[in-house]
Amino acid sequence: VFFLFFNRKTGEPPLINGWIPYLGKALIFRKDAYKFLLDQQKKLGDIFTVHIAGRYITFIMDPFQYVYVIRNSKQLEFHEFANKMASKTFDYPPLSKGKFPELKENLHRIYHYLQGKPLDIISDHMMKNLQDIFEWKCSQATDWETEKMYKFCCSVMFEASFVTLYGRVPAADGHKVISEIRDKFIKFDASFPYLAANIPIELLGATKKVRKELIHHFLLQNMTKWLGGSKVVQARQDIFEKYELLGDYDKAAHHFAFLWASVGNTIPATFWAMYYLLRHPEALAAVRDEIDHLLQSTGQKRGPTYNIHLTREQLDNLVYLESALNESLRMCSSSMNIRISQEDFVLKLEGNQEVVLRKGDWIALYPQILHMDPEVYEDPKEYKFDRYIENGKKRTTFYKAGRKLKYFLMPFGSGISMCPGRFLAMNEMKMFLFILLSHFDVELAENKAVRLDNSRMGLGILLPDVDIAFRYKLRS
Repeated sequence: VFFLFFNRKTGEPPLINGWIPYLGKALIFRKDAYKFLLDQQKKLGDIFTVHIAGRYITFIMDPFQYVYVIRNSKQLEFHEFANKMASKTFDYPPLSKGKFPELKENLHRIYHYLQGKPLDIISDHMMKNLQDIFEWKCSQATDWETEKMYKFCCSVMFEASFVTLYGRVPAADGHKVISEIRDKFIKFDASFPYLAANIPIELLGATKKVRKELIHHFLLQNMTKWLGGSKVVQARQDIFEKYELLGDYDKAAHHFAFLWASVGNTIPATFWAMYYLLRHPEALAAVRDEIDHLLQSTGQKRGPTYNIHLTREQLDNLVYLESALNESLRMCSSSMNIRISQEDFVLKLEGNQEVVLRKGDWIALYPQILHMDPEVYEDPKEYKFDRYIENGKKRTTFYKAGRKLKYFLMPFGSGISMCPGRFLAMNEMKMFLFILLSHFDVELAENKAVRLDNSRMGLGILLPDVDIAFRYKLRS
C-alpha cells in the first residue's frame, strides 16, 4: 500500500492515493469497500481521503460528525451529482437550468404525493394490488407450491408497484405484458452498478438495446392506454408537457428512471426481510402473532377471498414487523451518502476539528460502518428481529461510547439526499409481509446460506449472491 501525502495543504486529511494511475484504489474499494474503509480507519483515524477512479473522496467515519456534513447543504451539494449520474444512466438530457428552467424543483415538489394524506391513498392502492396478485397466486396454490424466493419477491413487488404507479395494462393478459417489462428491467438492473461507475453503456453487451426497449414502453402513446395510474405519475406527466425542449423519448426516459427508483432497492430489501424471517422461526412466530392479533382486533378475516384494509396508524403500530424489517435493512443496506464541495471550504466539525476541502472534492458518509459497529449494535452480524423494540414500543435510542446517536439507521440516505419515497417503500414492504404471512404457511425448502453480493456496495440495498427455494401453501 502506498500512502502519498505530498501536495497536501495544511488541514487536508491524509490521502490514500494508490499506485495505479487514474484508478487509484478503485479495484480494492470495489472488491470490499466495507473492509477497506475499516482498515484505513484503524491506520489513519476517522477522516481520510481516498483516490478512486479520478475522484478524491474524503470519508467521515465518526457518526457523531455526520450532522456537520448533513447540515452544510449549501456548500456540500448532492442534487447536481445525482442529476448527472441519473441522466447518463437512464438516457435523458441533464436538467440544466438554461434549457429546462425549474424542472428539477418542479419534479421535487411532486414528492408531496408520497407523504401525508396522499401517501394513504397510494398505500391503499398498493395494498389492493398486492392482494389481487396474491389472490392470483393462491388460485394456483392448492397444496405446497415451491418457488425461488428472490424471483417470487421480484415478480410480486414489481407488478404491484407498476400497477400502483402507472396503472393496469388492459391487454387480455396484463400479467404477461408486465412480466415482459420486468424481465427487461432485470437485465438492465444487472448492468446498473457498471453504469453508476461511469462505464460506457456501449461496453455492456445488450444493455443499450434493452434500455431503449424499456424506455419505449413509457412513450405517451403507450402510457395513455394504462388504466388507473397514480397522481404522482400524472403530475410528472403534466410537468414534462410544459417543456417543449423535452422530446417524447426524454419524457419516457424520465418515467423509466422513476420506475427504477421505485423498485430497484425495494425488491432486494423485501427479499432480505422475508429471508431473515424464514431463517428465524421465533421472529416469524412473533410477527405472525402480531398480524393475527391486529386482524382479530379489527374484526377482519384472513384469506385470499377477504379484502384486508390497514390504516397507516395500524401499519405503524406493528412494532415487531417494523423492527424485523429495520433489522434486515440494517444488515443489507450499503449506500454511500455523497456530497460535493461547491467551493474551497473549511468544514468545521465537533471537537474543534476542521477539514480543508477543495472545490469539486467529494465527501462521503458510509453508514454500513455504523450499522455493523459492535459498540452501537451488539453482535452486529447476528439478525435480532426485536432489536428496535424496547418495553413493547419502538426503540429509537442507540449509543456509542456512552453518547446518544442522532443517526443510527440510515438505509434511505440522509438530509437532502434522503429518499423521498421512503415512507411508501416501508409501507409496501410491510404490506407484502402482512399479506404473505396472513394468507400462507411459508418455509424454506432448502438449507443453504445466502450471502450479500458486494457488487452494489455504496449503491443501496445489496442483492443476494444466490437465490433460494421456499414453499408456501394456504393457511388452514
